Amino acid sequence: MSHGNSYHSQYINILTEELVPAMGCTEPIAIAYAGAKARGVLNSIPDKVLIEVSGNILKNVKSVVVPHTDGLRGIPAAVAVGIVAGNASKELEVLSDITPAEIEATKEFLSSTPVTVRYADTPHIFDIMITLFKGEDTAFVRIAEHHTNIVCIKHNNETILQKEVVPQHNGLTDHSVLNIEDIIRFADTANLDDVRDTLGRQIEYNMSIAEEGLRGNYGANIGSTLLSQRPDDVFQKMCAYAAAASDARMNGCEMPVIINSGSGNQGITASVPVVVYAQENGINSDTLLRALLVSNLVTIHLKAGIGRLSAYCGVVSAACGAASGVAYLQGGRYDTIAHTVVNALAVDSGIICDGAKASCAAKIASAINSAMLGLTMYQKGNQFYSGDGLVAKGVENTIRNIGSLARNGMAGTDKEIIRLMLET
Repeated sequence: MSHGNSYHSQYINILTEELVPAMGCTEPIAIAYAGAKARGVLNSIPDKVLIEVSGNILKNVKSVVVPHTDGLRGIPAAVAVGIVAGNASKELEVLSDITPAEIEATKEFLSSTPVTVRYADTPHIFDIMITLFKGEDTAFVRIAEHHTNIVCIKHNNETILQKEVVPQHNGLTDHSVLNIEDIIRFADTANLDDVRDTLGRQIEYNMSIAEEGLRGNYGANIGSTLLSQRPDDVFQKMCAYAAAASDARMNGCEMPVIINSGSGNQGITASVPVVVYAQENGINSDTLLRALLVSNLVTIHLKAGIGRLSAYCGVVSAACGAASGVAYLQGGRYDTIAHTVVNALAVDSGIICDGAKASCAAKIASAINSAMLGLTMYQKGNQFYSGDGLVAKGVENTIRNIGSLARNGMAGTDKEIIRLMLET
């Protein structure tokens, strides 16, 4: 259902809220942010730390390298560097100004201070609770539902902040205004001056880390491996650059990225392939910005029904967004983009999220490949039809089905993934 022009300011707000910078994987960074905030409340370095987190936080922090820790991984490293050296005023760039001396101080803190990590019994998929102890003094900070949403701050017995934890989009613009038809209309008609800075920063940050991923030696080097196979193939280059950005980001690169739906990998996947395609085909910058409106908003729309964290790999949604952006660059509009989304969802839905780590880069490459297959299928006169698995009549109904699969149907899968990860 189209909303006419009433959604314009809401779409701008959604983009402004969602396309923000983060240094490092966003779940450990959220832990570091909570740690830095709690240290500020305590006004001291603690002598004991308790951190309680939901299963999806455990899953996404277990194996990823925390920036500015000299290669340390996991929850204790994330909370320690936040406490010792984080700047809470910078939110998801909380670790951006850390010195070599502070890295050494973080290691010393970890070796001398008990940090207890507990699996929290919480109804919220995204939940971080940190308590710092210093003699008789305590400080408590809780972040829930999304990465910077502080819902509780306590100092000793005094409650400084208390907010109700509202599921999903706590404190954010209502995402239910998003639909494919209006996203395309918005992309066609938006005043680009309203989004030029936001999208320009996304291009600059995410392409820079992609280039670094291709230059350096990060993780499994998925990006450079892909590029070595077919360096002159534009579609391979799109996959390679996006994968390379994830190679770097998952394996300790300290360059920031612009995230989407709380995730750097999703921000990379929604933007880098579209930018590469535009550059390779000499497409002008304003048209690229309009295509990025499509790719980012389609990604956010698909993720809205799934939730911030789940057993369903978020880059599948972002790859659908990217293929929609490429379709837009090629002149495609509603029919092409709607069929691309449906086809892509029919191919790749069900890739599991088993946490943030080196293999995310390979999942990005796979998802972009499948999404581009969905676009090419439609261009060749082929498509999946209602009744083919979870494909329903109409793109919005298919999107709802996938959201229900990921949020409800895969809840048991998520619990089993977390159980298996806790045992290894």
